[in-house]
Amino acid sequence: MDRFIFLLLALSALVGMTASVATAARPMQVDDLFKFLRISDAQISPDGFWVAYVVTKVDLEANKSSSSLWLADVAGKNPPRKLTTTDKKDRHPRWSPDGKRILFESSRSGENQLWVIDIRGGEARQITNLATEASGAIWSADGKNIAFVSTVYPEFSKLPFKESDAANRKKMDEIKASPVKAKVFTKLFYRHWDSYVEDKRQHLFVLPYDANALEGFAEPRDVTPGDRDAYPTSSTFSSGDDFTFSPDGNFLVFGAVPEKDEAWSTNMDLCRVSITNTSEKWETLTKDNPAADTAPMFSPDGNYLAYRAQKRPGFEADKWEIMIVETTREGTFKGKPVSFTGGLKTDLSVNEFTWAGKDKILFTADHLGKVGLFQILPLEDVKAATLIKNPLSGYNSGVSASADGTKIALLNANMASPPEVFAGNADLRLSNPVNISKVNEGLLKELDLPKPESVTLPGAGDVPTQMWILKPPGFDPAKKWPVAFLVHGGPQGAWEDGWSYRWNPQAWAARGYVVALPNPRGSTGFGQKYVDEISGDWGGKCYEDLMKAADHVEKLPYVDKDRIGSAGASFGGYMMNWFSVKTGRFKCLISHCGVYNFESMYTTTEEIWFDEWEHGGPPWGKSRESYEKHSPHRLAENLGKFKTPMLIIHNDLDFRVPISEGTQIFTALQRQGVPSRFVNFPDEGHWVLKPRNSQYWYKEVFGWLEKHVPPGGR
Repeated sequence: MDRFIFLLLALSALVGMTASVATAARPMQVDDLFKFLRISDAQISPDGFWVAYVVTKVDLEANKSSSSLWLADVAGKNPPRKLTTTDKKDRHPRWSPDGKRILFESSRSGENQLWVIDIRGGEARQITNLATEASGAIWSADGKNIAFVSTVYPEFSKLPFKESDAANRKKMDEIKASPVKAKVFTKLFYRHWDSYVEDKRQHLFVLPYDANALEGFAEPRDVTPGDRDAYPTSSTFSSGDDFTFSPDGNFLVFGAVPEKDEAWSTNMDLCRVSITNTSEKWETLTKDNPAADTAPMFSPDGNYLAYRAQKRPGFEADKWEIMIVETTREGTFKGKPVSFTGGLKTDLSVNEFTWAGKDKILFTADHLGKVGLFQILPLEDVKAATLIKNPLSGYNSGVSASADGTKIALLNANMASPPEVFAGNADLRLSNPVNISKVNEGLLKELDLPKPESVTLPGAGDVPTQMWILKPPGFDPAKKWPVAFLVHGGPQGAWEDGWSYRWNPQAWAARGYVVALPNPRGSTGFGQKYVDEISGDWGGKCYEDLMKAADHVEKLPYVDKDRIGSAGASFGGYMMNWFSVKTGRFKCLISHCGVYNFESMYTTTEEIWFDEWEHGGPPWGKSRESYEKHSPHRLAENLGKFKTPMLIIHNDLDFRVPISEGTQIFTALQRQGVPSRFVNFPDEGHWVLKPRNSQYWYKEVFGWLEKHVPPGGR
């Protein structure tokens, strides 16, 4: 009897153990990154009951992705439901003022056009059919007009719409059909990021909207004709919707690129035109500020305009402040704009913002290795504004508010969870937003995704340097582990407690590495002075910060100092190139799209304001020393001295850091007999975005790392 009981207990224990093993979380694989549903653009309804958002699904086998619109109940009482279904891309949902319809853009017709769908049911209706396509649409407050962006040939922009649209289509068809693919340029900014501009301009159109129309297309009007962009050409200056209707609905206020010298000027201005405008001259509202002004948004009562602004011309990473100015119903300024955030005790640079009622503004900002959600009160007294931080940790973005300002929706992510939709009370003193989408719960339960630890150490000049440490799944502190030492891009950027589908720290940790993610000089979220100290000094204090961070990592009791590799992209790629000629401490280096030769970089990149700020002007004259001082190519002989095995990745369509930067260092490595490998994606730009290319990128990167820095604890 006792023996029977013993056997029964043993069997029960074995069954329990088996169940436990079967349900144990596993390390994440690269292919898991493509299984996650990717959420973006959460928009709360005017009545605060619903949130519309975009869910993107990746089809790795077919090497493509599709996006649909979903609706979630703010109260969380009903499960989210799919609003649109397509194998193409539906995105950029915007609620009609009455909350009955959603305006969105879609490629379902074969071209990117605007559509409207009733949230109560029925099929979506296409409302534009432009040869040059349509995107980024918004409603007027009365719902009678829609404004959107289309990229057109400016020489046709003053013609009546039907004529200009036909002329645009004819020219595009002729270019496509011609056996001659020559391109002719007469000015700079002829290409951008990963494509050629082809002398086109992003113009704003206004389209009358009739909710009762069942078919046909209303005729839109190009209200910003001429040879100038009425929309940010650089994502650096884009934040949310970059244009808006005036309170009376008769004008558009928008962020326009500089009227001249756009390749080396950051003087973006807020401009204003009538919704029936036909003139190439636009009224400038912010002509007193020689730096960037963007992202206009009127208060719900129409009495104020808020927008983002910088102070220093030419510096794209200058501090962004929220400016407030009293306005007329037509959108003209009544007085002088006042900074609403510049006087805060906490040194914050605003990423994006929204009005929540007439007296609250909510905004996000990089802050100490995270992206916080903040609230400022009261509007009536800017100097006495109180800063309130929401306790929702991680990476917050894309906040929107209901019409009465009582409810908000936003995206929240962290290093162990991709973005989800969160919703809650707009007054951050009263509640904490909660997850209402939960699209990735099932997959997350399968995976062992450790949470990062934050450490602070003395950097150059004993200035504090923050760093994230992410340990691998199944970490055993008694063993010695290899390290992946990652350097972020920018350089005005940061490793934050957020999620990325490109450089995902969890993917590196899951291979059996301790991942070190330092935030050296130039990193955002640690005050503007910390950001400023990278300019003109890429290989100076920042390099010293990184070396001190590497020293700290080497001394950790669980780290194998003989198994440390380093990798980075863009500025991080530059730093890999700098490491290759300055130190032999790393067992291997991985450089993705990094700068190697500052002088050739200047003459081949497109946004040359960036290099001119970083070096104090062009590479001739007084600035030449700056271009030479920290340029890795000047120390190329040291590649043969240190002989650090190096993987170079650079892509043909990278116009930000052109491919010549990668070919130069690869040539120097090969000529000196340094173990090296060059991976080139001819169909990618600064990032590797196509699913199968991204999968292959990880294969190459991890293959190189594991060859020279064997994974796992020992």
